[in-house]
Amino acid sequence: MSSLNLDDFTDLIERPDGGVRRDAEAHRERQIVPPGSLGRLDELGEWLAAAQSAVPVRPVERPRAVLFAGDHGVAALGVSARPAGTAELLVRRLLEGGSAAAILARRADVPVRVVDMALDCEPESLPADVVRHRVRRGSGRIDIEDALTQEEAEAAFRTGVALADEEADSGTDLVVLGDVSVGGTTAAAVLIAALCGTDASVVTGRGGEPIDDLAWMRKCAAVRDALRRARPVLGDQLQLLAAVGGADLAAMTGFLLQCAVRKTPVILDGVVSAACALVAQRVAFRAPDWWLAGQNSGEPAQAKALDRMALDPLLDHGVTVGEGAGALLALPLVRAAAALAAELPERAVAGSGDMEDERSAGDSDDA
Repeated sequence: MSSLNLDDFTDLIERPDGGVRRDAEAHRERQIVPPGSLGRLDELGEWLAAAQSAVPVRPVERPRAVLFAGDHGVAALGVSARPAGTAELLVRRLLEGGSAAAILARRADVPVRVVDMALDCEPESLPADVVRHRVRRGSGRIDIEDALTQEEAEAAFRTGVALADEEADSGTDLVVLGDVSVGGTTAAAVLIAALCGTDASVVTGRGGEPIDDLAWMRKCAAVRDALRRARPVLGDQLQLLAAVGGADLAAMTGFLLQCAVRKTPVILDGVVSAACALVAQRVAFRAPDWWLAGQNSGEPAQAKALDRMALDPLLDHGVTVGEGAGALLALPLVRAAAALAAELPERAVAGSGDMEDERSAGDSDDA
């Protein structure tokens, strides 16, 4: 019997401070640039102030990109443009600094943490700090079998919780969340279809490296078959992650929930992080108040999940490369919103400085 009670998160997670947000709005109304003239940056600055419980808002100085990695057995069906079991190559390229996400993170001065939860490779092939949390080698083929055992799902979830605590304790003030996977978008589509009550064809997209029509039909069939396995366990989110998720997705779900507990803001990347966020919302309805949707990747399942959580993407560039790249692109907007909210001067109070100037001018005229 599991000792993990997900219902506890409902009590542990509070919304960002509404009183502080109202103070931030009032502060914004006093600044020299008219309220609303900065568009969504006004809203972002106020959201961040509430998350920090600080007016004026503090700058985002210690962001961290946290990327959960894993291979998914369903990739063996040819649902991905990449061969099954090759996520290790993506991780290696990222660690060597040659991927899009690595370049963006380097330019933004954001450290990257890669967490192997279920890569299909020998642990010795990657650095020890990457593989030390691994739950298993590859997740199961979700169209015909569970991705994880119940014990593995719980272990992965607890790992995510522990990593969120590590980030909060180390002073991370904002997390960019992403995945490094092969087959992960298929698992994500299944979770979103199950939780939104939609058919496979509605949520099945083309993936990070776009697939052709034949591969899309194989993917759609895999999502359909996995969806049949998901529906009977919809009432138990941990069991759902075990049945049709994967170790990386279970860890991301635990990570998101604990970030909300620790009041650490998170920028979501693509469809995989959106799927985990949707599962986490089912666990604790207040949790999405701590997250931002970094971008619209163009994946239909992501759009479905974000709509269900009422999260409006900051960017719409169709970035599907994964690895947190889309969320990293959104980070400068969040930083800009914080800077403007904190540093724009306030308008002079009518009748104070202006009146003094008038009196001085009048005295000069009399002289």
